[in-house]
Amino acid sequence: MKIISFGDIHEDLNSLMLLKNELESADLVIVTGDLTNNNGRKEAERVIEEIMNYNENVLAQLGNMDQPEVNDYLTEKGINLHRNSFIIDDVGVFGVGGSNETPFNTPTEFSEEEIETFLLDGIDKVKDTTYKIMVPHMPPINTKLDIISAGVHVGSQSVRNFILKHKPDIALSGHIHEARGSDAIENTLAFNAGMFREGGYVVITKTPEGLSAELKVLS
Repeated sequence: MKIISFGDIHEDLNSLMLLKNELESADLVIVTGDLTNNNGRKEAERVIEEIMNYNENVLAQLGNMDQPEVNDYLTEKGINLHRNSFIIDDVGVFGVGGSNETPFNTPTEFSEEEIETFLLDGIDKVKDTTYKIMVPHMPPINTKLDIISAGVHVGSQSVRNFILKHKPDIALSGHIHEARGSDAIENTLAFNAGMFREGGYVVITKTPEGLSAELKVLS
């Protein structure tokens, strides 16, 4: 099984053609959030339809820069990861969209308590799967993935706590554009692919030996 993941698209799909071969060969595409740039259903629908031109097997969730109606659209389409989960073979994928609270009053923000509740909603249906992929739009705090340009960690404490307690195999985040990279929290591999227009994406591969993942950048 091959999974491709990216996010922070913000309606800029120019990199899609460069990812054509990866997308068409994937069994699943995961979009981690921020489909739009402070917009709603119409803009999110255009983004999802463009991705589905290359691969119809898409799971997605809203980010903090998506209006709440994007959540409704993804639910109606049957592909929403926020507060939800899906099982593909023996891999459980669950997510939480939006972000923890920011100074910018973006469209979709949650308290740390809400984030924890939403993650519990998601993991409940996949708790017995062999492998688990957690998709929090906001990265865990105090990692390489949540440092803004001022050098401050602004990730989610609830996401970090959840990883430490539930130990998913992989965590896929975005949100902090300047913190593209990979890290580990105990045995969980964590990734932030950065802004899609800058070419970052994650490739996850499942073999009989287990899950592996790698951060890549389009050249």
